[in-house]
Amino acid sequence: MKNWFNVGKIVNTHGIRGEVRVISRTDFPDERYVPGNVLFLFKDQNSDPKELTIKSHRKHKNFDLLTFEGYDDVNQVEHFREGMLKISEEQLTDLHENEYYYHEIIGCKVTTINNEYIGEVKEILSPGANDVWVVAAEDGKEVLIPYIEQVVKSVDVELKQVTIEVIEGLLE
Repeated sequence: MKNWFNVGKIVNTHGIRGEVRVISRTDFPDERYVPGNVLFLFKDQNSDPKELTIKSHRKHKNFDLLTFEGYDDVNQVEHFREGMLKISEEQLTDLHENEYYYHEIIGCKVTTINNEYIGEVKEILSPGANDVWVVAAEDGKEVLIPYIEQVVKSVDVELKQVTIEVIEGLLE
């Protein structure tokens, strides 16, 4: 069985020329939405995914706007609304050192360099210059871990283990 990874959700059409408005779920929108790349549209559980080739990509407000080859009219893409755009595992690209896919980090156990257990990564935020990993601590609180060199000391995606150095103010 194939593994599929979410890239974005089509939330609406945009204009009359077949453009769709996408809320991105990908870590790398600029690489994922290159014209010529292939995405797969999943509309409901029962149907096979529809293969779509990206024709154009641009940013508009908080959305990514895409058009697909062979679809240049709003009526052709109207039924894409609420569909999920995905890629197959084979389409995942190799990352540079110290770069990870969100699905590799979410679920990792976080401990300090002194081997104290902090919790499990449940979400990743991308507010600005660096990602922030949201860790569900054992006491029910959330701990925000900035993905920066001074804090994150090691990541083992195979063992689902992250080791951090606690800097001043981090756990307060």
